Amino acid sequence: MGHVPAANWAESFHYSFRDCLRPASAVEVSAIVARSSAIKTLGSRHSFNAIVDGDVALSLAGLPIDAVISDDRKQVSVGAHCTYGDLALFLHEQKLAIHNLASLPHISIAGAIATATHGSGDRNGNLATAVSGMEIVTGDGSVVTVRRGDPDFAGMVVHLGALGVVTRVTLDVQPEFEVAQTVYDGLPWEALLANLDEITSSAYSVSVFTQWRDIAGSLWLKSTDTSRGPAVIVHGARRADVKRHPLSGLDARNATDQLGVFGRWSDRLPHFKMGFTPSNGEEIQSEFHIPRRHAIAAIEALLSVRDSFAHLAQAGEFRTVAADDLWMSPQYGNDTLSVHFTWVRDQKAVEAAVGHIEEALSPFEVLPHWGKVFTRHHIGAHYERLADFARLRERMDPERKFSNPWLEEVVFGA
Repeated sequence: MGHVPAANWAESFHYSFRDCLRPASAVEVSAIVARSSAIKTLGSRHSFNAIVDGDVALSLAGLPIDAVISDDRKQVSVGAHCTYGDLALFLHEQKLAIHNLASLPHISIAGAIATATHGSGDRNGNLATAVSGMEIVTGDGSVVTVRRGDPDFAGMVVHLGALGVVTRVTLDVQPEFEVAQTVYDGLPWEALLANLDEITSSAYSVSVFTQWRDIAGSLWLKSTDTSRGPAVIVHGARRADVKRHPLSGLDARNATDQLGVFGRWSDRLPHFKMGFTPSNGEEIQSEFHIPRRHAIAAIEALLSVRDSFAHLAQAGEFRTVAADDLWMSPQYGNDTLSVHFTWVRDQKAVEAAVGHIEEALSPFEVLPHWGKVFTRHHIGAHYERLADFARLRERMDPERKFSNPWLEEVVFGA
């Protein structure tokens, strides 16, 4: 029996695993899957719910990453268990980049694309939109290789861990670029609501961090525009002259560099540095995606019920994500405003607060982040391609080796 991980990264969700298998090759992965009756792939353990839980865990950490750049230098193929931080180090040697990163560089590629994890930027799709190819070990142990444009490819990328074991991923890459990050303090709610589109389009990647108090909070602009320096005041918010941490009061050394100084894309697009403790560590996370057409009304609805949750929030964050065509992506067919919550680690209280948030957002076609805490049932029913995804699952995993009660209830509605 291998070492069995007891809990997720934040120790807010405890797994049911009784064993953890650690293959050393892709051939061994196929053999394990073929002989298993039930198995769940466990990556960087950054989910906050039971999406990856099960009886037997499979860790790909012992497989080589084996990153390979295509001859035309437009794609990279890499072991799916590779973290974005490690990928960024490899790409830097090649003077290449991917289009975006999440707030943490510590997460695995396969896990991030499985849950449609994202960064920010009006024109930036979630991380799964960079995927142009995948290798997946299906229920019988065979390896399926798919590429963008193949039938059902758009259903396989945001895979929710329900289709098989993703062993390799091919991502679109581009020439390396630089980003400057500038933080502005004191953004008023009135300015945010009156100028939301202008604010979110004002840089390559934009975040608004809030404590849900009398003012909206701080504006974080990650800019690729080298033609001008940062303004002193933006929509009533004043440029910070010292480095900030996204969570008020914490040591800013863990945060990526700011103050308008340009640096490598991978050293600015995440909020947290590689090699440092990300976020707070002792936390629970939730996030909700709202179509952009409802964004202002949704923020106003949250403000009307903030007394029911603000005391539990270490931070909130508004980001934007571009629409895509991936079947189980919350951005399928919709540009979204994504509202993130970093909570204190009190599961019962947080779930009660999340219930108030879900009720307030219910008129706005809201969808939760697949890997974070929410309380609504059968979320899959709100996805128009669910029947196609269920058909795909039936073909790739007819014995339900990769399923668990969470997937059956939340995704498939069993």
